[in-house]
Amino acid sequence: MTVQTQDELTFPDRLRARLATVVAIPVTPFQEDGRADWDTHAMLIGRLIEHGVEVVTPNGNTGEFYTLSPAETRRAVESAVAAVDGRAEVMAGVGLDIDSAVAAARHARDAGAGSVMVHQPVHPYRSAEGWIDYHRAIAESVPDLGVVLYVRDPRVTGEHIGTLADHSPNVVAVKYAVPDPVHFASVSRDAGLERFTWIAGLAELSTPGYWAVGATGFTSGLVNVVPQLSATLLQALRGGDFAKAMTVWDAARLFEELRAADSSADNVSVVKEALAQLGLCGRTVRPPSRVLPERLRQRITGLIAEWREGGWL
Repeated sequence: MTVQTQDELTFPDRLRARLATVVAIPVTPFQEDGRADWDTHAMLIGRLIEHGVEVVTPNGNTGEFYTLSPAETRRAVESAVAAVDGRAEVMAGVGLDIDSAVAAARHARDAGAGSVMVHQPVHPYRSAEGWIDYHRAIAESVPDLGVVLYVRDPRVTGEHIGTLADHSPNVVAVKYAVPDPVHFASVSRDAGLERFTWIAGLAELSTPGYWAVGATGFTSGLVNVVPQLSATLLQALRGGDFAKAMTVWDAARLFEELRAADSSADNVSVVKEALAQLGLCGRTVRPPSRVLPERLRQRITGLIAEWREGGWL
């Protein structure tokens, strides 16, 4: 059997291989007056790269994508590309209406990103054909970029994903965020398990289960705070050491449960609170998120102390 080197792989194959990792979703720091803090944004992304992160996604949900202006989303991509400085893949989040998503994808390409992640369409009425047409329009607007689908809707089938990729061969990966690993196992196999990189899109707590049935990467907001935890989870799963993976799972559990509580109401706030307590970032978020109340801040304080004691920080 001949094993191809990275140089011998085609562009889609190289990108698929690169995305099989921890996909960091960086926060967008805000000053107390609500303005974006781009200096801190660049510093935080630089910190991720220094800890070995290979893929960053500006304008992801942990980056409060839906609260950012078009100018801010463009600046977030530019900031990420500059901070990464060629050391990692920049996968820019795009979405909303087709024209906005196409414009954002083209800007990401021109700014130096190598791929885009298309947010789940927020339109209340979605047909299967319309879902395919939406993503096809974006993918065809940037044929030289890789396209990653963000799937949160269980009605999106493997057949839909495969049909889209038949039309748009630059669709290379799927960030799967439906909380059902059995459904994921079916969808990934119906679409083509080896055809795409399958990224567990619900962070560290779901990752061991999704990994067992086909995921080879996972997204993380926790990596902003404790990059060593995420790196250790990836290493354990790649090595088939599920006991070690569950040790990491235990260390991440409270943090991720706080993020997921009340339909993920405090998802970003928990990350920013931890960063604030570490002196890395302000805790300001934009509505409809909120700054954590004191009782939850105290739980983060205790968790940070546990991480320090456990050698994770």
